[in-house]
This record gives sequence, C-alpha cells and structure tokens, in this order.
Amino acid sequence: MSTVKVLVATAEREVYRGEAEKLVAPGAAGELGILPRHAPLLSELTAGELRITHGENVDEVFISGGYMEVQPDVITILADTAERATDMDEAAALAAQRKAEEELASRKDDVDLALAEAELAIMAQRLAWLQKKKKH
Repeated sequence: MSTVKVLVATAEREVYRGEAEKLVAPGAAGELGILPRHAPLLSELTAGELRITHGENVDEVFISGGYMEVQPDVITILADTAERATDMDEAAALAAQRKAEEELASRKDDVDLALAEAELAIMAQRLAWLQKKKKH
C-alpha cells in the first residue's frame, strides 16, 4: 500500500514525523480524511484528534488547532499545541483545566472572558480525550 510523509509540529518542537497510509484531522468544517496522492489542500484545523494510520498502528495526537497543508506526497500540520496520547499526563491536564477555570472566574472584560472561555473549552476537550484513551 502506498504511503504519504507526515509532519506534525508546533512552534516549539516536532511532535510526529513518519509515514502514513491515512490521516484523519479535525478540520474547521468537519473531519478530513487524507490518503496518499491527495489533491493539494490547505485547511484550518480545530481542537481535536489527529489519527495517523500506518499498517495496524494508529498514532493519536491531540491538537488545539492550527493549519494543515496537503501535497500529494507530504502532509504538514502546524499546530498551536500538540501532544501524542502516549506523552500526555492526566494530572497535568487536570491542573491545566483548573487553572483555566480560575482564570475564567477572575476575568473582568469581554475580550479576556472570550479568550479564557476558549482556553477552558480546549482544556476540557483535551482532558476528555485523554480519559477516553486511558479507558481503551
């Protein structure tokens, strides 16, 4: 079966580099399924799970949003934040969610409030995803 090169990176680090037979990403308009030799595409990504399939293996990465560029032989994902399921720490995720909740409670103006609500929503989604992965 043919494969496509995949790179997932943030401004700070490379999170994943490898080959894939299929990639599923959380696009702004819904899930995007990408196979080798896909037509060129540029898409905004929302918070959610990347599933990178190679043979029987599926690598899972949680992203908080970003952009994906697809070329026939390479997929590049530039994420705001990204963590592999195997690297996530539930205690740290809970602490981050509590911190976001505290920041939300202390916000006074609407601009800060909207940002804090968005951060809390991403933290809650990240924690729910991590807990779902631990059950399986």
